[in-house]
Formats: sequence, structure tokens, C-alpha cells
Amino acid sequence: WIAELLPGNNRLRLEVPQALQNGQPLVGTVRQEMVTDQPATRLSVVRGGHGAYPPTSAGRREATLTWRLHEADARVAIPRDQWRLHVTPQKISTGELATLPVVEVEMPGGFQPGYIYELIYEAQGSLVQGLGLAGIRDLMTFLKHDTSARNPLRLANGKPAATRAHGWGISQSGRCLRQFLLDGFNADERGRQVFDGLIPHVSGGGLGFFNHRFSSPTRFNGQHAEHTYPCDVFPFTYGPEKNPFTGSTAGILDRARATKTVPKIFHTQTSAEYWDRSNSLTHTDPLGQRDAKIPPEVRFYSIGGAQHGAGNDIPGKPGKGQNASNPTDYRPFLRALLTALDQWTRDGTAPPPSVYPRIAEGTLVDWRPPASGWQPLPGIRYPEVIQQPDHRDYGLGFDRNRFITRHPPKPLAEFRVLVAAHGPDNNERGMLLPPTVAVPLATFTGWNLRAPAAGAPNELLGLTGSHIPFAKSKAARQTAGDPRPSLEERYKNFADYLAQFEAATRQHIKNRYLLAEDLPLLLNRARANEKLFQ
Repeated sequence: WIAELLPGNNRLRLEVPQALQNGQPLVGTVRQEMVTDQPATRLSVVRGGHGAYPPTSAGRREATLTWRLHEADARVAIPRDQWRLHVTPQKISTGELATLPVVEVEMPGGFQPGYIYELIYEAQGSLVQGLGLAGIRDLMTFLKHDTSARNPLRLANGKPAATRAHGWGISQSGRCLRQFLLDGFNADERGRQVFDGLIPHVSGGGLGFFNHRFSSPTRFNGQHAEHTYPCDVFPFTYGPEKNPFTGSTAGILDRARATKTVPKIFHTQTSAEYWDRSNSLTHTDPLGQRDAKIPPEVRFYSIGGAQHGAGNDIPGKPGKGQNASNPTDYRPFLRALLTALDQWTRDGTAPPPSVYPRIAEGTLVDWRPPASGWQPLPGIRYPEVIQQPDHRDYGLGFDRNRFITRHPPKPLAEFRVLVAAHGPDNNERGMLLPPTVAVPLATFTGWNLRAPAAGAPNELLGLTGSHIPFAKSKAARQTAGDPRPSLEERYKNFADYLAQFEAATRQHIKNRYLLAEDLPLLLNRARANEKLFQ
């Protein structure tokens, strides 16, 4: 679905045509944001491995570059004689030009870590990126229904081997699946259902910059960088909700509902998506005042004490963040849930109940203390920021044809995000807790803050959580001023810890959130913690 991907390394690439007007490539203004975590003199305007829309001749002459430290800061123009644009066409093995070139900005004076650099220029050659969604649709329906010898899943009797199709999307590809549903692609050209089950994993509350004029699928909204691209936009929920700023009502499943092609959906997320990806908006009204009504085909599983990317349950050290990153491995949950999704679509076996924080239960709350329940910890700075999307003015025509004409877009109002409430040890309540978090040796958060060396200190370090160990003894925690009970106050000894860990794991297996086959793996990891009790 990404037509801006560059060739090389045997990448499977999407190639789509340019949109034309009167036989000529479209021309329009584009905006690129760049943030580096270390000093540099040259930056690609899109992430490495991706091309960008080439500037026109006027675009080269009239492009503007600004910098600011925080998203809401005033933009400061960088004089044109202090930087240069470089456009490098890319060739594929056959010698043909790739669809998009590499576009870079060189500034001999240097780009500073953490600053947001914004480039705006006139570009040409808008790609029909939305064909990526159609390609996903057509591939799935081909594998499920084509009876010709072309189908690699065709059985000897001529019938397709695939009777069910599940879509699993992680992060950007999870947002792709949500956009896929919103734009009505789960019905094929003959009206048949494409995906039977979907798992948009760690997609947060967002859609994607996938089916727009001059789209850039690699972009996603964060608290510090790329905050105003058209990704975290209404609608956020699967069922219909009213946009308080426009009066319109919409839900992601509207078109699938109309065509009777609604799939079974597991919306699986971690703590990090509540902080940096607006996830609470998927199950509240847009102003965060009440819980949303969840469609019967949808289940929510919010994994507490985890960050965007799964770890291996081995604590690490601080990198670009102020705290050690979150090591929680939540993948055993995903294996069990995929099994449950297949059972639900195959024979109607009801899946495990949803687990996610709710306003009505007091487990989904405002992110600021004291409402959040967070207790101050020595040496730990709690966030003063969160990713909270805006209702924005992208210019005339955006609502009708997704054509951005206002760069940068103008914020008009804010949607409201919430987070899971914190318990006595600062771990989260109302979430599906992995055994390592349910029987904790530390506080596990979905947020981390940028370290001074990475620039923009105290802004969120995107999609990264924290690991904050408990003190070993009561005396040690009292000396440090730590309010959380120590290991010796929580557990009689290591055997007691291990027994509680195994009990929590077996309960998850009984409730079908974990598979029995993962029990040895999890227990072996728990045994590795014995050294903490010595």
C-alpha cells in the first residue's frame, strides 16, 4: 500500500500511476516535517527508504524551511541561502526510473537534535496511493474465490483452499486496515466480503495518509513530530459517533455495515497508544465525556504496562529517553487472540471478553495528576504533554476530495484523550495485564520522555514506555523516598513471587487470553528474576 517505497533489497513494491489533469501530472503544495535525534547536515524529507514528491521548478525556487522546538511554537524562517534541496532519481534493476525520487535538505550550518524542521514546496506527480487499498482487496478476494490454476491456494478439486481471510496490521499497517474499512474496501467488486477477521494492532486512534492527493503513507501523528498530518482524524470509533465540531455523524464501519461485509475485529493496543496515538478516542465520544457503544463485531484488548513494540521481558538501559524503555513482551497475548479470532469466524465460538479502561468504571481518566492517580517518584519526571489530536482546517476541498490546500493546517479545536488510571504502584488499572505486570517487579508505563541529548527534552519519546524498578528492601525505598512497596514487602521470597506469577499466568490461560503452550516460556522468564531476590 506504500507507493513511495524505494527500490532495492528485493522489496515488494507498490507501483501506481500518477494522477493526471488535462493529461498533465497534478501540481500542488506539500509539507514535510523532519526531526533528528543527533546533529546532522543533511536530512531526507521522508524516512529512510522512501521517496518524496519532486519539487517543480517554482518549488525549488520558492520552497520555505522553518524550525521550531515545540509543535505549538511559532515557526522561524531559515534564510534560503543557508540550505539547499537535493533531488536524486532512483533506478530499479531494469534501468527504469522509480516512481519517486529521494528528496533531501542540506544545511551546512547543521540540523539540531529535537527541533522540528518544516519544508513547504510546490510538487508535482501525485500518486494514486489509494490503489494500494484496492490491491489488498483484490488479492484477498482472488485467493478466496478464484478457481483457476493461477490461484496458488487452489486445491486439486479446483476449489480455493482459503475459506477465511484475516488481516493483521501492526502500527502503520493497522491504520491501513482501519482506512481500508472506512473507505469501503471490505466489499469486493462483486459485493463479497473480503476479510472475515481483522486485528489492527497498535494502530491507536488513527487512520492514515493513504488515500489522499499527495499522500504520504509513512506519516503518522505524534505528540512532538508530524502532529498535524491527516492521520488522527474523525471518525475514530468503529460505531457511529457525532463530531462535535462539524455536526456530522460517522463510524469506521459505516460502509461495511451498508454492504453487509462487517468483519470480526480485535482492536489490540498497548499503554503507549493511549499516550502517543490517541487510542482512547476509539472507545469514547470525541470529547472524552462518555464510553462509546461498541459494535457487536468488535472486541477491545488494551494491554497494560507495555509500549508500542514488544520487548523480551529483559530490562534495558535508557537510550534516547530519560528512563529505561519498557521491556514487556505482550506477544503471547497476540497468539492467543489470533487463535480466538479464527475460532470466532470459523464456528462462532465467542471470544474472550473485551478488556479496556472505561470512563464509567473510573479506569479511564484524565492524564494529569491527581486525576490519573500517578504518585510522584524520586528522579522520575511525569509527562506534561500528550498526543491530543486537533480538529483542523486543511483548506477548501479537503472534506470532499482529501486535497490539502492549507499548509500548515490551522488547529480549530481539540479532541480529548484519556489514559488508564494508575494503581498504588503506578501500574495501570482496567487493562489486560501480562503476568510480568500483574505480578510486578517494577512500574511499567506507556510513556517515556526525550533525554536532553536527543533534543526537545521532556517531550514524549514517541511510542516508547518506561521501566522503573521497585526497591529491593523497605529501608532502601524509604531512603530514596519511593512510595511504592519494595520487593521484600510484596513477596515473602522468590518462591512466593514465582507462585503468584504462575497463578496469574494460569488464570489468563483459563480465560483464553494466553495459550497453554506459552506457559513454559513465561515461567522460564520469571525464573530469570531470582537474582533480584538474592
